[in-house]
Amino acid sequence: MADDQVVTDMLAMLERSPGVLALRVCVIELLIERGRYADALAHCGTALGQDPGNAQVLGLMTRCTTALSGGSAATPAPIAPVPAQSDAAPTAAQSGVSSAAAPSGFDWAAAEDEVGDIIEPAFVHGVPTEFVTDDDAAVERPTLRLADVGGMSEVKQQLDLTLLGPLRNPELAKAFGTSARGGLLLYGPPGCGKTFIASAVAGELGANFYPIEITDILDIYTGASERNVHSIFEMARRNAPCVLFLDEVDALGHKRSQMQASSTMRTVVNQLLTEMDSATHSNEGVFVLGATNHPWDVDVALRRPGRFDRMIFVGLPDLAARTSILHYHLRARPVAGIDLNALAAHTDGLSGADLAHVCTSATQLAMADSMRSGEVRPIGMPDIHAALSQIRPSTGAWFESARNVVEFANGDGSYDDLALYLTRRKRR
Repeated sequence: MADDQVVTDMLAMLERSPGVLALRVCVIELLIERGRYADALAHCGTALGQDPGNAQVLGLMTRCTTALSGGSAATPAPIAPVPAQSDAAPTAAQSGVSSAAAPSGFDWAAAEDEVGDIIEPAFVHGVPTEFVTDDDAAVERPTLRLADVGGMSEVKQQLDLTLLGPLRNPELAKAFGTSARGGLLLYGPPGCGKTFIASAVAGELGANFYPIEITDILDIYTGASERNVHSIFEMARRNAPCVLFLDEVDALGHKRSQMQASSTMRTVVNQLLTEMDSATHSNEGVFVLGATNHPWDVDVALRRPGRFDRMIFVGLPDLAARTSILHYHLRARPVAGIDLNALAAHTDGLSGADLAHVCTSATQLAMADSMRSGEVRPIGMPDIHAALSQIRPSTGAWFESARNVVEFANGDGSYDDLALYLTRRKRR
């Protein structure tokens, strides 16, 4: 019954955040574990629609189809490499004979003694009760700086005012009774560089960068998700100064008032509130940045002072940002006659992800033409224009939701900067 509730909770989260691929993969794995292969296969199809060719999803789809056809859905065991053929007699494993069929008189103890000095035992006495984590593998040290972020001058100015300024001038901040404690929430349409900006902030501070996704936290076992939240914050504290970046905050910290039937997620939100509360934990040197496409779905307690009490709107890339993004995605490809300035001026309304898609599509068109002609030719403006004719802005649905929020749910002025942005775009 508890397992069914976990699946119900995860499906409810997925319904609220259908675009989070990592969350859908978690749901697929849960459904496979419970033998619901047909349901899992349907989600595999949706996931491949989001990310065609995703190796993990393709593997899960294979398990589903195998199980539905009467085979085993267990993950196939890796095939051990076959050693080079020699004159020696093949072992039981090499000849396909199971260990049960091996000669009964074989002295396993003697064989173990022979390899004892070569192969270390897999386990020794004193195994810790908790998993040992490798901080260096999880925490990054970015070299990226805000100067490397093209355009976005308003976002940079707000970052300097709300976070970087107090950190660079601690005495002045103290005199004015302010600090950089608490958290900062970056919000805006998808694919516009919130994660990139968070990494640049860490580089600007000379701090470690610890990016977290929802799959790093959620676990099917009772209490495990809460322990994961605590472990993540503990790792950030050990590696201070550290920018702890929580992506998809709306999926993790969804409004508890809308989760009456999801006790599992309510306790996860409570744990997150506890970890961010300066009254219960010392987060000195830990700067918590969050990113979300839907801040209006984030629990109100996470928006209170000391938590995500400041928000910065990250909108569509401006002219300078579009120029920088296009240059980045074309820099390592053979191009000729590309007018970046004209192209950037022609792509207003596209997100950073859309621009990357344009460059990829144009590259594919040039490659296809090269294969037909047998001669390699560079990417040109005709390829770019052809790609642009096939691609539409991916943020239209987001802006429709944002307009409704500004019009009907901005009583406290939380989204005044979003309202100003929408007004400016309407005037264009």
